[in-house]
Amino acid sequence: GGGKRERDTTSTFKDDKNFKTSTFDQYRIITLQRDTTYVDTSLTIKKEYEYNYLRKDIFGLLPFSNEGQTYTTLDYGYKKYSSFPEIGFSGKHFNYMQPNDIKYYSVATPITELYFKTTMEQGQSVDALIAVNTSERFSISVAFRGLRSLGKYINQLSSTGNFRFTTSYNTLNKRYYLNFHFTGQDFLNGENGGITTLDQFEIDDPDFENRARLEVYLRDAKSFMKGKRYFFDHNFRINSKEAQNNLYLTHQFNYETKFFEYNQATLASTIGQTRINRFGDSYIGANINDHTRYNRMYNKLGAIYENKTLGKFQFFVEDFRYNYFYNKVLILDSGTVPSKLSDEINTVGGQYEYRKNKWNGVFAYSNSISNQALSNFDAKLNYKLNEKNEFQFQYQMLNKIPDHVYNLYQSSFVNYNWANDFNNEKINNLQAIAKTQWFTASLKVTSIKDYLYFSNDATDEQQQIISPKQYDKTINYLSVNLSREFKWWKLALDNTILYQEVDQENSVLNVPKITTRNSLYFTDYFFKKALFLQTGFTLNYFTKYYMNDYNPVVTEAFVQTDRKIGDFPMVDFFINARIRQTRIFLKAEHFNTMFSSDRNYYTAPNYPYRDFMIRFGLVWNFFQ
Repeated sequence: GGGKRERDTTSTFKDDKNFKTSTFDQYRIITLQRDTTYVDTSLTIKKEYEYNYLRKDIFGLLPFSNEGQTYTTLDYGYKKYSSFPEIGFSGKHFNYMQPNDIKYYSVATPITELYFKTTMEQGQSVDALIAVNTSERFSISVAFRGLRSLGKYINQLSSTGNFRFTTSYNTLNKRYYLNFHFTGQDFLNGENGGITTLDQFEIDDPDFENRARLEVYLRDAKSFMKGKRYFFDHNFRINSKEAQNNLYLTHQFNYETKFFEYNQATLASTIGQTRINRFGDSYIGANINDHTRYNRMYNKLGAIYENKTLGKFQFFVEDFRYNYFYNKVLILDSGTVPSKLSDEINTVGGQYEYRKNKWNGVFAYSNSISNQALSNFDAKLNYKLNEKNEFQFQYQMLNKIPDHVYNLYQSSFVNYNWANDFNNEKINNLQAIAKTQWFTASLKVTSIKDYLYFSNDATDEQQQIISPKQYDKTINYLSVNLSREFKWWKLALDNTILYQEVDQENSVLNVPKITTRNSLYFTDYFFKKALFLQTGFTLNYFTKYYMNDYNPVVTEAFVQTDRKIGDFPMVDFFINARIRQTRIFLKAEHFNTMFSSDRNYYTAPNYPYRDFMIRFGLVWNFFQ
């Protein structure tokens, strides 16, 4: 594929006697789009940024205080949209692995990767993978990511698992290729609703240093989501030998089931001497148990004509069916709330792909031929000037069907029942990225019409009664992201700064103006180059803004304009080392709180950010 390659990968095998015959490019990691990277055991600042629960750089996301909970999105551009409707419950999807997140392998000998990291309290975070080729044409991989962490506050347990199995196969004559995967994923979170009395957290009182002494809104509520997916993507070349002109048939299949539930045994929350119902009135006096079920089936059939000079021309049809359902119809004073949403959506589309020399482009358009308005135009163009400089341009125009949680939800809470028929969201997105030898910069301009969001309808400030809304005016969004690393001697300063601006009549899409991450670190070899060391400081910071609040009943963020949050530095100190194929990580997280009496750090109103803590772990690759 036209993949990107990490530097310093060759060092993986230099000193390993078993690998005289193997080179690093025989250990390939392949994405669904056929982009290829290689197993990489180097230790760079990028590896430090990716050493977290999501296993990717989370600049633009702010994690909640316990590992495995949700995140606050600081960078609006982080979200990727599909024109098809999704289930919703977006707070549960940060660690939900989508088809594009699954990697396929082609390896000369079996490889294993083990990730381990300590958590906040009573638990650990692991991610283990083994990939094997039984022959050059058939590979399998099995992986499991598991987390358990009690957390520092009452009722904050995270217990999650992501199991994935992949297999890739191609025939000897290379006419037929198949990628298949199965995923089973589940996420259980204690939902404490945040702390009730901010003063107890913000004053420097030794009585409350033990965070389990802080009173929370919900002592026994929890949310749970479970999903299973069967996915395959295969293609067949009709002509027997690859030639200047080729004809392919393609098929992609995706069947997925999901289940979401919210449980809350005790309804009343206690704040001092006062008792309130956090989410308003309910139809039952105790033991709320709300269930939402969902399944979807997607088929895409296509034919590709490939001309080695002109590129690939594809025509395809898509069939997308879903059921989103509850076990009853509700007849309320405000109207009837149906038991389900289900539909069949059919689209036709075309795609043109060009990869030649320094240019690489994909242009795709699809439009529905069934009775729903839905369309997607997506154009990506890449120009690679040389190894160190490339430029990317992307334009996307989406007419998106609303996610289901906006249109239908049923609950034992009186105010959490709704049935809507919202308009499609219209999203225009233009992006330009320059990756040069001096810096990386990106510019994003987005225009959104009929934006969907949640807001709080409660008049009592101690209550959360949220409901979905649609904003009938246009929102214009601009972001500029600039990053550059300065190196001198054995020191490096790595900087990323994000500037965001929103033009809107009402405050419905809120982002911090400035978000920044700066790492100053030292690297060197020790013990006759047997050990490579990386140590330094990382500062994360964002300016004050009306940060979204979080609602556990539907695990969605919602808009609030009562309290600005931000303007607190988060400084981490890290020492990382690499010995052969093992990277060891040690970090003092948010250690600047030891020298400051200001306790003004939050990841959402009522949800404090993490306190100072030391965590460690490793990533270990071994090659059989």
